[in-house]
Amino acid sequence: MEQYELVYETLKNMNITYDIVEHPPVFTTEEADSYIEGMEGVRTKSLFLNNKKKTAYYLLIMDDSKQLDMNRFKEIVGEKQLSFSSSERLMEKVSLQPGAVSIFGLINNKEKDIKVFLDKEILSERLMSFHPNDNTKTIFISTEDMYKFIKDIGYEYNVVEI
Repeated sequence: MEQYELVYETLKNMNITYDIVEHPPVFTTEEADSYIEGMEGVRTKSLFLNNKKKTAYYLLIMDDSKQLDMNRFKEIVGEKQLSFSSSERLMEKVSLQPGAVSIFGLINNKEKDIKVFLDKEILSERLMSFHPNDNTKTIFISTEDMYKFIKDIGYEYNVVEI
């Protein structure tokens, strides 16, 4: 089963509705945004980070137009050093390639050892957009359903101000 099919099936089993836009492969949020212009919803970016020892993993969801203040995020999570995870680490932890990372990658994390952080700034919006573990599609779900998804697959999330 393709990664996006696993996402669709999981959402269907949770009674979560969604809209989908198919497009050519994209590798930046700017590219993805060009295919969903005019549609309602936060354009998110999903950042997958790890500590220096690669013993702690973090998924940060924030507005794609916002820059990450790495020093602020290190302070929030209590780490001295953080870095973006390598493509090998992404594959190992969430079975995804760079450019396809999203909240839906948590489905593939058998260890349930990724800490999820949501930037407070985006949470007042009604809809969120993500790749469904495939960078040729953008999926739109309600913010409430995003919370439901995170909880139903066994994760907690932290709301932070970045």
